[in-house]
Amino acid sequence: MSFDAHREDPEFGYRFLATKAATSAAGSVPASARRVEAVRASPGRRLADDYATNPYASPAGTGHQAGPNAMTMDDVVVRTATTLGYVVLAAVLSWVLLPVDEANLGRSYGIALGAALCAFVLSLAQTFRRKPAPALILGYAALEGVFLGVLSSTLSTYIAPGVVVQAVLGTFAVSGATLLAYRMRWIRVTRRFTGFVLVAATGFLLLLVANALNGLGFRSGAVGIACGIIGILLGTAFLALDLKQVEDAVAYAAPREEAWLAAFGLTLTLVWIYLEVLNLLTIFNSDN
Repeated sequence: MSFDAHREDPEFGYRFLATKAATSAAGSVPASARRVEAVRASPGRRLADDYATNPYASPAGTGHQAGPNAMTMDDVVVRTATTLGYVVLAAVLSWVLLPVDEANLGRSYGIALGAALCAFVLSLAQTFRRKPAPALILGYAALEGVFLGVLSSTLSTYIAPGVVVQAVLGTFAVSGATLLAYRMRWIRVTRRFTGFVLVAATGFLLLLVANALNGLGFRSGAVGIACGIIGILLGTAFLALDLKQVEDAVAYAAPREEAWLAAFGLTLTLVWIYLEVLNLLTIFNSDN
């Protein structure tokens, strides 16, 4: 199977893609390995075998040719910075304009929860679209920022003063460590890795929903600390998947508009990491 050619040095991986390996028996393993090396040398070419595992490959072995409309790393950086800028700006404005004192706490909470619900709807709408919609992505970022601003202000005011700065620094530290580990190939994104992360994340989210509905206590005390650590580890795994997606998109000369999808995925993951770090630090500070 062509999957064997990739086992030792996988050149595939996509965040939400977990399809079957190609079953074609054409060619030997060494020949397949040589074709992989050829793609590395010529990013614009495609392998027909990659079509089953890489969304940017085509079944004919050819695809988007590198050109002025091909996605570059600069495109990803600019669009990710723009999306995160919307999150940060909205969070700062909500922190200032939506006070969480006793007189205004209920109103601010209502606005924040409404923004979170709208952000969730926009994220689902973008997830099920075939092409990226910058308006949806930036709208999600702004609404998510409103929610994060009110939540962070509340925790910093009533439970753990200074926790927001610690959470931001912790998010930078976790993200930087993950990027380093990925670049050094200490984290290798394979089909098995992708499948494990998706299954683990699904179970984790179901656990959080059950906890929210029934008050099982999974977000406080020692159990909450354990769940927080697991959440951060899942966030780092998703960040590795995002980085692999970006790497594949650039190597296979994906259309420039795909940079918005990369920015969307990175923003979702960084927000996840921030929330998990914030929750973990809040538990530590409240216990102390």
